[in-house]
Formats: sequence, C-alpha cells, structure tokens
Amino acid sequence: MQPPLQIWAGIECTVNRVGDQYFDQLERNGHCARLEDLDHLVTLGAKKVRYPVLWERVAPRGPDRADWSWTDERLGRLRELGVPPIVGLTHHGSGPAHTSLLDASFAEGLAEFAAAVAERYPWVEDYTPVNEPLTTARFSALYGVWYPHHKDIRSFLRALVNECTATALSMRAVRRVNPAARLVQTEDFGRTSSTPLLAYQTEHENHRRLLSLDLLCGLVTPGHPLHEYVVAHGVSEEELDLFRQIPSAPDIIGLNYYVTSDRYLDERLEGYPACYHGGNHRHAYADVESVRVAGAEFSGHLGLLRQLWDRYHIPLAITEAHLGGTREEQLRWFVEAYRAAETARAEGADVRAVTLWALLGSFDWNTLVTCAGNHYEPGAFDVRGPRPRPTALFDLARTLSEGREPDHPVLAVPGWWRRPERILYPAPRAPRVEAANDNAPAPEARPILITGATGTLGAAFGRICASRSLPCRLVSRKEMDIADPASVARMLDEASPWAVINAAGYVRVDDAEQERRRCRRENVKGPRILAQACAERGIRLVTFSSDLVFDGSQNKPYVESDRVGPLGVYGMTKALAERMTLTAHPEALVIRTAAFFGPWDEQNFVFHALRALTETGSFHAASDAVVSPTYVPDLVHTALDLLVDGEAGLWHLANRGEVTWHELARMSAEIADIDASGLVGCPASRLGLRAPRPSYCALGSEKGLLLPRLEDSLSRYMNERDVPLAGGGAARGRGSCVSW
Repeated sequence: MQPPLQIWAGIECTVNRVGDQYFDQLERNGHCARLEDLDHLVTLGAKKVRYPVLWERVAPRGPDRADWSWTDERLGRLRELGVPPIVGLTHHGSGPAHTSLLDASFAEGLAEFAAAVAERYPWVEDYTPVNEPLTTARFSALYGVWYPHHKDIRSFLRALVNECTATALSMRAVRRVNPAARLVQTEDFGRTSSTPLLAYQTEHENHRRLLSLDLLCGLVTPGHPLHEYVVAHGVSEEELDLFRQIPSAPDIIGLNYYVTSDRYLDERLEGYPACYHGGNHRHAYADVESVRVAGAEFSGHLGLLRQLWDRYHIPLAITEAHLGGTREEQLRWFVEAYRAAETARAEGADVRAVTLWALLGSFDWNTLVTCAGNHYEPGAFDVRGPRPRPTALFDLARTLSEGREPDHPVLAVPGWWRRPERILYPAPRAPRVEAANDNAPAPEARPILITGATGTLGAAFGRICASRSLPCRLVSRKEMDIADPASVARMLDEASPWAVINAAGYVRVDDAEQERRRCRRENVKGPRILAQACAERGIRLVTFSSDLVFDGSQNKPYVESDRVGPLGVYGMTKALAERMTLTAHPEALVIRTAAFFGPWDEQNFVFHALRALTETGSFHAASDAVVSPTYVPDLVHTALDLLVDGEAGLWHLANRGEVTWHELARMSAEIADIDASGLVGCPASRLGLRAPRPSYCALGSEKGLLLPRLEDSLSRYMNERDVPLAGGGAARGRGSCVSW
C-alpha cells in the first residue's frame, strides 16, 4: 500500500540575472529576514519544504569564502521542526557573477558548492541542484530573456547540457558525503499541440520538453528522436556518455505545471495578437496558451502525471502548484492538482506529494522577473503587511494534510480554465483531446448575497463577482430592507447565501445633517440587524465604513486601531455601525474606505473634475483636505479576496497615496491629457458643504497595504472608463467638489 499523499511547501526563491542586475525573490518577499516563517510549516502540515541554499547568495566568491550564517540558522530550525528540506542550489539562476550557463566552468563550480553544502549539512537527503534546467535554458539562451541573453539553438543546448552536467556532478559530490541523498528533479513539462500543418514542430517540441530528463536518465543515444539534433548543434558524444557513466536519473521527478504551460501553434496569424507571432525557418505561426484555444489540447496535471509515469516509471511529485489570480481560482487550481495526484495514484502511479507553491507568494512573474515592478501574487501567505497573513490557501492545504475534505463554498464552481469563457481564439483544425474533468458538471453553488443593487458599490460587486464566477444575487431595498428583521430573515432563508456583502446605506453626507433619523436607520439599524441574522445562520458578512469616522487631528495616515472621532452625522452613524456590527457578529469583515472613483458610472469626483475641465475648462477643488482615493475595482477585488480568506474585524482599504482633492483633480487631468489650467484650488470652506469634515483623513493600515498605488489606479481608470466625458453636464459651471 502506498503511503498517504503528502503536502509539501515551497518558497519562491528565484535569483535571476538580467544584464548586470539580480532579481532576488527572498529580498522581495522578506523571508531573508524572517526566521519565524518556518514555524508555519508545522501548522500547515507540510512534510517537506523546497528550500533555497543558493550558490549566488551563499558563496558568490567560492565555497572557501562562503557565508553560512543564514543557512545554518534556517536549516537548523527546519531540523528542529522536523520538516526535511529539499535543498535547491540554483533557482532560475546562472550562478555568481563570474560564471554563466554557457561557461565551461559552470558545472564544476556548482558541483564544488554542492560538495560544501553536503559537508556542512550531511543530514540533508533531498537536493535539486538546478531547478527547471530546460525552462531556464530556454529563457536564458534561446529567448534571451535572462542572462546571458543568447537567442540561438546552439547556446540553448549548451546551457541545458551544462545545467544537466552540473546536476550530475553535484549529486555525485553530495553522495560522496551522503550516499542516500536523493535527486528531486523539477521541470515544466507542458505539452504542445497544433494545426496539422505544424505537426512536425509539435513533435519536436514535445520531445524537447523531456530533454532534461532524458539527458539525466542517459537516454539521449543514437535512436533517440533528438540525438542528431543535439549532436548537430555542438553537444559531443563524450558529454552525452557522462550521463550514462554517472548515476544521474532522478529519484523523484518534480512536475511544475502552470495554466500557461500547454502551448498551441497555429499558422493562421490573423486570428491572434501580434505579440504571439513567431515561427521557425519553414513557417510563421502564433504560439499561444492552449487553454485559450477552442478545441486545443489541455493536458492538466493528470494527463502529465500519466505521461511521465508511463515513460519513466520514476516516483513523481507535483513540485509547484500555483496559479496567479484571484483567491478562489487559486483554491480551485490547487484542489485540481491534488485530485489529479490522487487519481494517478489510484491508477498505479507512484505520486508522493503535491507542493503548495509559493508559500509566501511571488513578485513580478507577470514580466518574467525582468524588472523590479510591484506585481505581487499571494500564496499561502500574503506578505504585504507587518507579518505574513495566512490566506485561504493555507487553510486548504492544512485541511488536505489532515486528510479532511475541503468544503469552501467557492470550490463548487470549476476553475476558469474549465469554463467556456476561457476561450479567446477560434477552434483549430486539430482534433480535440479532452482534458480530465473538462465537462464535469458542477454542483449547485451557494451564492453571495449583495445588498444595494442600484448603488455604485453594489453594482460593482455584482459585475466583478460575475467575472470571477462567484455566484451572487443582487437585491434592492424593495427585495430586502436590511432595517426590517422579517425582511432580512425571509431573504436569507430563501437565498441561502454563504456570505452577505452589505453595499447598501445612506451616502449623502451633507443631507445627513438634516435627515438624522433616516441616516441612522439605514447606516446603523440595518447593519446591526443584518449582522445579527447572519451570525445566527453562520453566514459570513462584509460591510463598509468610511474615513469620516476620524476627526482629522493627526498628520499621518489613520490605521485600524486609531481612535475614532467623527465630526458629522454621517461619520457618527458609520462609527456606531462598526461597533454594533462586530458586537453582533465578531466574524464580520468591516472595511473602511474613502473617496470612490470607478469606471462604470458618473458618481465620483474624478469623473466630475474631468468632465468639467473638458466641457467648461474650469473646476474648483479643495486644496486643504487630504484623502486616500479608492478605485472601485481594486476595492471590490481585494474585499472579495479577504472574504474568501475568512478575514474578520476592521480593515482599511484604499489606494496607496494621500492627496488633496485639488491634487487628485490635477493628477487625473495629467494622466488623461486634459488641460488643467482652469483647475482652481480653494479652501473646503468655500465649497458650500453643509456637513463638517476632517481636514486630514488619509487611510493607512497596520494589517496590510493591499491596494495598488493611486497613480497606477488612475491610469487604469482612464483605460477602463465606460462613461464618456463629453455631454451630460454633470459638473457644469463652477464645477465644485460637491461629491465630497
């Protein structure tokens, strides 16, 4: 009987080089300074962890001048915790600055470092000397993306052979110290399919994707489909013989598979964006993700596990299971990987584990880590706060590691790669190869109930839930009056939601000074009744508060624990609603936010300012009031992620950056390329606003700054805006900031 399927974990640790600049994920995710991250592995239930002891970081000037202090502490702690490491020596790296993947000394240099690692840590049993050698060789020496930036077949094969030779020599050096040491060889094995015309190219690429393993297994001999190709491009028979002389076959094959791994080739260029156009010396063709093409082959984890087992009969593990995107899709992807491993095991394959990757998330893989941007994909933890925050992925992995069945409501819907909307390109002429479970019926999913159907925020939640395939139901006040207990109970029992998002409420800040009773009914009584009803039924609740709960007396961004002191009626009702909601439903999520602007309606300051400047050339805005504006799509996506994560309590969500209203109008005009010469800054007291407001109410957070910078959001607003600026006259005349 096979042992139970294990959960492993991995920390994204790429140290890749572009030109003379190194991009270090351990610096970006903060793990280089947090020993305590390792303690979470025990709670997670991880049986092993892919862990970096990287040549570039530890011994850039050679093993005799290595600094072992960091790895001594980390590996020592893992040993204390009883979580064995799978030690990685390079991770998409090309070695220290004095070498490269094309350097004849690369293999011997890595082997020398491997020997030093084994001598210092003789108890370590699992090694990955080179992560994804084929993938790294492609991006470094065939596509020219990473150092040494070559773009030819001879360089690609030289890099690949150097990496595989380095792996073989490294394991030989390690086994001199620890004969029982195991090679865990990772690779991305995505398949290629195509139209019939390009079948010859598909055949070549499907042989090439296995070349790193075939080299290590000593299979590239005369008769191998790529033997002549390899030799013709500069690889000697003596180099190929090395892999038969030194035991180099992996002890475990690690499958790293992503939703973009499978590729589709099509000579009909007109059907695809130019960025996908390429070709060989015979044909020009588009190279796109198979998952996006109607009828194209999409292997999935199960298909690749079957192929690898049938070909090699070497134990397998999924060594990276990761999806960049929204939280529910991350959960769906990981569960699919785990189920695929279970199915392959049931069919007889020796599959050992599924690896939660990346434990701490990853930075800038949207640009293949070629620049230091700020694109972050959370993993089992989100590192954008003062300490890593567990996400729903952490809970999912722990559930599976304990042998329990995951039951998160979002898992009732298949991932986007299994849904019809994944298709961007027309059906090819190639025959369809069905992916596992592609047409499996989904069980009925419980919805998210969203109040405030006709408001800006409610409508945005409805739109974005639909785009994320989060079943939802929007209700108006006529359908459910949140201040009426009977109406609330009736709707909750009818809809049976797993969560409620309360986007309803009284929003007219100035009118609230005269309509105190109505404002209190909608902003205090309603949320309290809704919280009580949700708590009684075990339903998650998200509701919204405002920066206007603060009095503006401080000169630094307000965080969640700062004392409230509202100046006006509206702010008072929001502050009271916060307390009552969390008293009635301690697991509720209460989000303070500020100064919405969104692309789907006219009800926001940015739109009014730009329209006024466009139509009249004039606009007045307060120059003595500081806020943190919030782009509605950013707010909604982040709120949904926190809901899926099961977060509770007070959270501040606003785009990073603080501006006066006058500065916001100027920034918006500059980005929109609109003449701002008629923009006038003035004191807020001159704008005729009835309700008192704080002069400073910028929002920060002591829990995590999760939204992008304001400049980034304004740029996206200009591209995503649905409503034209010209016409309508919503901000004619003096153009004052009446929405504030």
